[in-house]
Amino acid sequence: MGKVNDLEKLIKRNKGIITTRLTNEHNIHREYLRELVRLGKLERVAYGVYITPDAWEDKMFIHQLRKKKMIYSHETALYLHALTDREPLAYTVTVPFGYNVSRLKKEGLIVHTVKVELFELGLCEAKTVLGNVVKVYDAERTICDLIRDRNNQDPATIPDALKRYVAKKERDLNKLINFAGKFRVNKILNTYLEVLL
Repeated sequence: MGKVNDLEKLIKRNKGIITTRLTNEHNIHREYLRELVRLGKLERVAYGVYITPDAWEDKMFIHQLRKKKMIYSHETALYLHALTDREPLAYTVTVPFGYNVSRLKKEGLIVHTVKVELFELGLCEAKTVLGNVVKVYDAERTICDLIRDRNNQDPATIPDALKRYVAKKERDLNKLINFAGKFRVNKILNTYLEVLL
């Protein structure tokens, strides 16, 4: 019974969400997960991810639990940083070049790839609507990613995001300009900023 109690405490600490990876890290056999599912105390929502019946299913957090390499980016990152009012219809993520993206796409994610040396540039954390922490690119990196992908964006997205960004107290224009240089979008960024500043 000790392991079941340990597992229930771990589930409670994680707001009703548990993964097989986490149980393995705490030396709790998967059989205890199956037992809690059988008793109706847990339900399997994705491969290796379980939640309690009273927990809210945070899809963004669950995707992150399953795919440690992906980082939320583009429109999804804009939403997490409150640089848009539009909730994304599908989550957008970035993975390093060479990563197998077929499973991510099957799960309905919009996937971008980037050179390995640029993959973690601007990495930070943000809270989902349900209060769980996920990996996301910071506002500066997100704006540069959107400018790079501008031909696939709604024409109003970038100007609106930049308008909100320059109005924020915690903006870092030097960092934005530095990132724009690394992603080779500095001329286009300057065109947008001339209008706003």
